[in-house]
Amino acid sequence: MKSFMAKPQEIERKWLIVDADGKPLGRLASEVAKLLRGKHKPTYTPHVDTGDFVIVLNAEKVVLTGKKLEQKMYRHYSGYPGGMKELKYKHVMATRPEMAVELAIKGMLPKNSLGRSMYKKLKVYKGSEHEHQAQKPEVLVLDI
Repeated sequence: MKSFMAKPQEIERKWLIVDADGKPLGRLASEVAKLLRGKHKPTYTPHVDTGDFVIVLNAEKVVLTGKKLEQKMYRHYSGYPGGMKELKYKHVMATRPEMAVELAIKGMLPKNSLGRSMYKKLKVYKGSEHEHQAQKPEVLVLDI
């Protein structure tokens, strides 16, 4: 029996809509990362981007458990002395909730060129409106 290896030109991509309303951030991120990688398909191949496009709606309604809303910090470092920047999760959710969801999902993708191409297929929106009606996306209900 021969092993199946998907070829990039043979991949059929769908557009999926995921509603983040009331879902825990980490569990939502792991499920969306699985969809972006294509692990839900029988044609999954590790070295080929076989995933679908994913639209995440209601990013501002995602929840965190415990005291993470007050304690969780986003940090990035410029490389210069004194260049450490910190943002509290509470502030990020008030100003740019899409960024919080995008960073959680990005952290669960591979750290290489394949992961960067998978990340480009992610679209995150603050409210329940999106601009991808022409792609005829399917609504996907996650059991989290």
